[in-house]
Amino acid sequence: MQRGKSYSEIRAEVLARYPSGQTAGGVSVDDIVQLRIQNSFDTHLDIARAMATVMREDMAAYDVDSSKFTQSLGCWSGFHAQQMIKSVKRLRGSAKGVYVYLSGWMVAGLRNRWGHLPDQSMHEKTAVAELIQEIYTSLRQADEVVLNDLFKDLKAARAAGNEQAAQKAIEAIDNFETHVVPIIADIDAGFGNEHATYLLAKELIKAGACCLQIENQVSDAKQCGHQDGKVTVPREDFIDKLRACRLAFEELGVDDGVIVARTDSLGAGLTQKVPVSFEAGDLAADYIKWLKTEPITATNPMRDGELALFQNGEFVRPVRLANGLFPFKEGSGRDRVVEDCIASLTQGGADLLWIETDTPNVDEIASMVADVRKAVPNAKLAYNNSPSFNWTLNLRKQVRQQWIEEGKIAADEYPDGNELMKADYDQTALGREADERLRAFQGDISARAGVFHNLITLPTFHLTAKSVDELSRGYFGEDRMLAYVGTVQREEIRRGISAVKHQHEVGSDLGDTFKEMVGGSRALKAGGEANTMNQFAAE
Repeated sequence: MQRGKSYSEIRAEVLARYPSGQTAGGVSVDDIVQLRIQNSFDTHLDIARAMATVMREDMAAYDVDSSKFTQSLGCWSGFHAQQMIKSVKRLRGSAKGVYVYLSGWMVAGLRNRWGHLPDQSMHEKTAVAELIQEIYTSLRQADEVVLNDLFKDLKAARAAGNEQAAQKAIEAIDNFETHVVPIIADIDAGFGNEHATYLLAKELIKAGACCLQIENQVSDAKQCGHQDGKVTVPREDFIDKLRACRLAFEELGVDDGVIVARTDSLGAGLTQKVPVSFEAGDLAADYIKWLKTEPITATNPMRDGELALFQNGEFVRPVRLANGLFPFKEGSGRDRVVEDCIASLTQGGADLLWIETDTPNVDEIASMVADVRKAVPNAKLAYNNSPSFNWTLNLRKQVRQQWIEEGKIAADEYPDGNELMKADYDQTALGREADERLRAFQGDISARAGVFHNLITLPTFHLTAKSVDELSRGYFGEDRMLAYVGTVQREEIRRGISAVKHQHEVGSDLGDTFKEMVGGSRALKAGGEANTMNQFAAE
């Protein structure tokens, strides 16, 4: 990786090898320097190592100041990730604190060979690693395109004899911030046993992932966290998989690798097996105590093939469904979540927690985290600001209920139910208050509930659907070309979105530069006067 060295340092190293200013074959030292700087990372494993350190630094900063939480959007292609980071850099001038989330749901739904699949670990394992590889290839190419433009400025300044402009270009090169950011990669439930988890974890890390998110569901019965039928594994089984991920990081030299332990227990009412307890209060005993049981009596005796548990001085029968699964006691989800989190941190070596919830309720999450922090004071979360929530309806209901309890409104002043979704309520006091809470939600949950990382799992899935629908409605309707120009190109130009110059965006100028490096004046370039991208040169 060359980012740690300045332009002058790299140029001095290359000149020491080629004092004449070029190789025996006529390759310019300056061209070698440019390509070395544009190649910001030697391998994607180097990316994993570097980005793990970035995440650790961000976590330490959050521990000092909870307003320094981090964010990501789920991306299902390298181009989505590239455009997201470019947008952030235009907005903030820096992508610090911004990550890419790689959603297993979107890999299943959009990036596998078998069509659109549900989030049930049905997609091929290799698809996850391939998407990580693709995302980092796109982010690195964004680096190359921008750096190539800066080197063009440097060459132009030197050709004009303008040393001040040349130094300014060198300064811009030295201060260039890479588009490469950490990826939080969803490894689902590990796609098999602990050894399978370890093998897949290595592939994701080698592709560049510095952070793995794994959930405590059964691999072969995995469900989306926001659907029914979720089946959890005993805590010692999950801890084995957390350790498998850690060993993968350690083997590959990613010392700062980050593991996110996700618990689906809040909405999971089933388990597949009853673990063996060796002493009171061990992991198995704390898991078994939440099983739904029924008394064994003369009128409800044991039958052949049934199981019995000895609890609190008597034998009881764990309820078992026709499919062999064991249900938990109703209402035990919250307590199981807290115990899951503590075990994952203290015995599994997890770095961050993920608590999957059914609604976006700050008070509920903060309450669970407060209980976890009694055992692990610095416990931190990654939180799924999920598109599975109806955010408008949930927040409006929360405001309505709070205002009724506080006496601010009467119970009949606003409807209770889906009618609150209507646009009629957008500009009401309740609608505006709900929107303000949406704007403040991530800051609030980070300050009150220990959320270090706020993510949206599936935004680019929904954005792509909406954007294509918007363009299609106009283009195939009455607006024709105005639909494209008005909703796409004109907005690209006015916002300064670099993709409006699509040839440049995918590396056309990079190709011209390389042709000049090897062919000089003989280079056949695409960027001449006849290139229609010149129409956007002034923008």
